[in-house]
Amino acid sequence: MRARIRDTELYFDVEGMGLVPEGPRMREKPVMFVVHGGPGADHASHKGGMTPLADQAQLVYFDHRGQGRSARGPKETYTLENNVEDMEALRLHLGLDRIVVMGTSYGGMVAMAYALEYQRNISHLILVATAASHRLIDRAKRIVAERGTEQQRAACERLWAGEIESDERFSDLLQILGPLYSTTFDPQKAAEARARTIYNVDAWNVGLEGFMRTFDFTPRLPEIAVPTLVIAGRHDWICPPDLSEEIARLIPGADLRVFERSSHWVRADEPRALLDAVAGFLAQRR
Repeated sequence: MRARIRDTELYFDVEGMGLVPEGPRMREKPVMFVVHGGPGADHASHKGGMTPLADQAQLVYFDHRGQGRSARGPKETYTLENNVEDMEALRLHLGLDRIVVMGTSYGGMVAMAYALEYQRNISHLILVATAASHRLIDRAKRIVAERGTEQQRAACERLWAGEIESDERFSDLLQILGPLYSTTFDPQKAAEARARTIYNVDAWNVGLEGFMRTFDFTPRLPEIAVPTLVIAGRHDWICPPDLSEEIARLIPGADLRVFERSSHWVRADEPRALLDAVAGFLAQRR
């Protein structure tokens, strides 16, 4: 489905019923926005894996502007601020009240920025394998220098330069880095996931040329007062767990879970544990 909002068109999809029978009445389930990472990827990698959560919440997947199946538009509009305003416009378009927001990786950065601007419209915040400031880049560089192969170190240099020449090259570099992203990396499954994903390297390059090198939410994180779950992978190379610990320390009352067998792709490395943590958090913090 597509929503014409603001100056663009977003692709979105909905999984699960919003209204379910419960004895003599109908119960309205919460709605959860599943915010994908990148920038430059889409929501496809979340499909299927998040399905069990549809028992507890109606899931709304969407692609950020310029990414996936959403309209491309001018590159200069691929900003964090626009991603936040697009989320709010989509919430209004769907006629929703307060929503659960679950953001992974770059999606977690969008989720934090959204919470700082529109906290009144959030019931729960879930941040998975993410970071609250541009300092993640220097941390990731050091980790790859220590753990990575020569090919992986070269791939990272290309990524951080923000000068990747094509969507195909972007996809190839992510494949090279796959074993760093996941402790259970399977080349065949990774190739299938890449084939399902629509990449837009312009969104990555724009981010690396601008806001990804300057953003910093840490001074304002104590303003977030909604129930918050922070999830990290112990072996994450790009958003290492100490950055999640920082987020959990700064958001009052945040619940931190570190998954000991996971890297950045927690949903691939420990899928059942991730789903149980999210479901338990939603049930306990109603």
